Amino acid sequence: MDKKLNNLILVLNCGSSSIKFAILNPNNKKKYLSGLVECLYLSETYITWQCLGLKYKKKIGIKINHQDALNFIIDQVLSQEKDILKNLIGVGHRVVHGGTKIKKSILINDNVIKCIQDAVSFAPLHNPVNLIGIKTIIKKYPVLSKKNVAVFDTSFYQNMPETSFLYAIPYNFYKEHGIRRYGAHGTSHNYVAHKMSFVLNKKFKLLNIIICHLGNGASVSAVCNGICVDTSMGLTPLEGLVMGTRSGDIDPSIIFFMNKTLNLSIDEIETILTKKSGLLGLSGISSDFRYFEKNYNMKQDARRSVDIFCHRLSKYIASYTCLMENRLDALIFTGGIGENVPLIRKLTLSKLSLLGFKIDSKLNLFTIGGKSGLITESSSSPAFVITTDEELAIAQETRNIIINIK
Repeated sequence: MDKKLNNLILVLNCGSSSIKFAILNPNNKKKYLSGLVECLYLSETYITWQCLGLKYKKKIGIKINHQDALNFIIDQVLSQEKDILKNLIGVGHRVVHGGTKIKKSILINDNVIKCIQDAVSFAPLHNPVNLIGIKTIIKKYPVLSKKNVAVFDTSFYQNMPETSFLYAIPYNFYKEHGIRRYGAHGTSHNYVAHKMSFVLNKKFKLLNIIICHLGNGASVSAVCNGICVDTSMGLTPLEGLVMGTRSGDIDPSIIFFMNKTLNLSIDEIETILTKKSGLLGLSGISSDFRYFEKNYNMKQDARRSVDIFCHRLSKYIASYTCLMENRLDALIFTGGIGENVPLIRKLTLSKLSLLGFKIDSKLNLFTIGGKSGLITESSSSPAFVITTDEELAIAQETRNIIINIK
C-alpha cells in the first residue's frame, strides 16, 4: 500500500444506463480504484473494475437497476479496500441538472437535495439516479455524510448568450418558469476544453473549439474564446443529437399528433421519447453502440441508425462553425463512442469536407481504447480524439470545496 495514501476522494457518476466510480487523489491524479457498471436494465449487466493494478470483471445479473448496482459496488467492491476507504476525505457526485437555483458545485445538504429533486423534470433520466447515488452514499458512509459534494453538468453553460439559451416562445416562460437552454455533460466538456488548451499550447481564453461528447447520451458544445457559447442539449438532456434511447431534436408537433390523434398520454409520450427512441427506436433492437458498429455493413437497421446519428451530428458541427469568429482551432471527439468508435468519426468527418476535414484512416483506427491524438491529415482542418476524465474533474472540484469546510 502506498505510504502516502491520503486525501482521497470517492467519485460517483450515475448515468442513465451506467455507473462510473473511482477513488483517487485529486492532487497527484493517481487513481487507486476505478470501475464501471454498464448495460443497466438490459439482458446482461456487467461490472469491471481495477484496483492497485489488478483488473476484475463480473456479471451482476439480468436487468439490474441503479440501486442494485450501487449496493454491489459498495458491498462487494469498495468494502474489500478498507485501507483505501479509511483515507477518504469526501465524496463527489456528478449531478446533471441544477435547475434555476444552483449554478456551481456545492456541498450537499437537505436544501441541495431538494433543489436536485425539484429539477427532476429538467433531467428525468438522470437527476433521479443521481439522487439514489447521493442518498445511498450518505446512508452507507455516515462519517462522510457532511462531506458530499454535487458537481453539476449545467455549470459549464452559465455564460452562454441569450441568443443561444432562449427559446422563441413567450418571454415570460423564461422569466417566470426558467424555461431556457441549460445544457448537460458540462463536466466533461469543461475538462476536455482545458485539456485541449494544453495540447494546442494555447491560452484557454483564446481557445475556439467544437466538442462532441458521444455516449449513450450525446451532446455538442461550441467554445469561443474559452467560453461556451452554445450547446445541443436544452431545457433537458432530451434535445439535440440522436442518443441511445433519446430522440434528440424532433418537430414539437409530433407530440401533439401522438396525444390528439394516437390518444397517447403525456406520460406515455415522455417514456417513448426518453426511453424508447434514439438508436433503440430506429433499430428496434438495441441502444448499445457495439451492436451498430458490428452490424453496420450487414444489417439495414444498424446502417440506418448509424447514418441518421452521423447526419444529425455533422449538421450540429457545421452549424457551430459560424460561432467561431472565423477561426476553428480544433474539432474534438470524446466520450465512450467518440473515443472508441472510428466508424462514427469517419462517417461524420466525411460529411464535413467542405470545412476542410480530411480523415487519416490509420490514425483514426489507431486512436481508440484510451488513446488521444490527431485523427486528420496534416493538410486538414484538425480533428482530435481527447479522452475525457469526468471523475478526475469531479474529484478536483470536490477537494476545492471540502478543504474550505470550517
